Amino acid sequence: MTMASADGITALGAVHLSAAIRGRAMSCAEVMRAYLDRIARLNPTFNAIVALRDEAELMAEAAQADAKLARGEPVGLLHGFPLAVKDLDPVRGLPFTQGSPIFANRIAEADSIMVSRLRAAGAIFIGKTNIPEFGLGSHSFNPVFGVTGNAYDPTKTGGGSSGGAAVAVALRMQPVADGTDHGGSLRNPPAYNNVYGLRTCWGRIPAETPDVFSPGLSVHGAIGRTPADIALMLSVQAGYDPRCPNSIRQDPAGFAAPLERDFRGVRIAWVGDFGGRIPFDPGVLETCRAALAAFEDVGCLVDEAVPDFDIEQVWNDWGVLRAFTVSANLRPLVEDPAHRAMMKPEAVWEAERGLSLSADQVMAAQVGRTRWYDALRRFMEVYDFVVMPTAQVFPFDTAQRWPETVGGRAMDTYHRWMQIAVPATMAGLPALAVPAGFGPGGLPMGIQIVGRNHGELACLQLGAAYDAASGWVRRYPPPAA
Repeated sequence: MTMASADGITALGAVHLSAAIRGRAMSCAEVMRAYLDRIARLNPTFNAIVALRDEAELMAEAAQADAKLARGEPVGLLHGFPLAVKDLDPVRGLPFTQGSPIFANRIAEADSIMVSRLRAAGAIFIGKTNIPEFGLGSHSFNPVFGVTGNAYDPTKTGGGSSGGAAVAVALRMQPVADGTDHGGSLRNPPAYNNVYGLRTCWGRIPAETPDVFSPGLSVHGAIGRTPADIALMLSVQAGYDPRCPNSIRQDPAGFAAPLERDFRGVRIAWVGDFGGRIPFDPGVLETCRAALAAFEDVGCLVDEAVPDFDIEQVWNDWGVLRAFTVSANLRPLVEDPAHRAMMKPEAVWEAERGLSLSADQVMAAQVGRTRWYDALRRFMEVYDFVVMPTAQVFPFDTAQRWPETVGGRAMDTYHRWMQIAVPATMAGLPALAVPAGFGPGGLPMGIQIVGRNHGELACLQLGAAYDAASGWVRRYPPPAA
């Protein structure tokens, strides 16, 4: 075993770190020490990782992981990985606040399905990653842990709701991260921090929900500095679980295989702003459009094309289903006056909106969702992938709750400024967020590669080719990194 520098350890991507640990080129104790030192230096400024565990306990767990290797016992792909888990998932023995003062003192009694898989693969849980309250909104601030700053400028938002996760990965405070996505939560934060993020298809990563039969809008996924790192994480997270009867039965091990693929002749549709129907701040579309050259460099054919469908109707149907699902989760809290007084106004508004819906309204929105999926499915019989921006504005000041205007248009809800994330969500298709470069103000932006149903691997393969051609993460690390 050879000693490696702390910066050398944290510079390794998840794939190479996994190989180095399991090959005993470096110890789990070295890895933990390197990451804890980096967290101590950077996290006070950026506040990405919260509820950080005691250092002595973590070093002891790392030593136990080394002892397991020394005994020659089989270990998982994430053996010795220091990981903080998004604070929407319970991790046994760790705080589980959901960013709400209502649950500020709650300690999780058991792991979620996804967390149990990370633990079985050898991850060492160091804490949680920061989120907006209840995961609502694409700006990670809450009254329990405060606000998360952008990896490129801590006075700007790191995005949300997987904001802490994306900032932690961008700053190399952890090698890879889990996350969830409903309205862009695994796409907006990677875009804002110049990393990669994958929204999976429903059922790819099993999750406990009150209704395990209906396709949900929220899914789990991962964030990494390369598509290959995300694929490694997905190979652990994914796979059938009998508690989720519609979870996908495909063997997840295939995600960890090499991602090289020939993309000559593959057709991509660039939808941009959907023919002017979705507003963007100046510079966003231009930055994203310039990034399309990397697809052409690897042989893809890029056309400007838009599905023949009313994108505003997609938004309206999503708004109904979003409010319906949020109210189902928050109803017990919003109907309790003491708890209601502790909730942010956006959460109360969303819950009340959902409680006012009729069954006919919800059913009509579900039918509308089906129609949108069918339109996009037919569109993708011509195009292999659909590409669009990942966000509509560049990272904004952390003191701002949400952008009230975009491209000169007033936003009528707290999440309208993330409308561009909704088409993939409503279609239930996989979407890989990839860096698109930096705007006129020097802050990151991204684009999302939307694939066909159950096409996560294809998205990752195209992402790997794009990464090799563009090199945004390698060439432009955060100043503090």
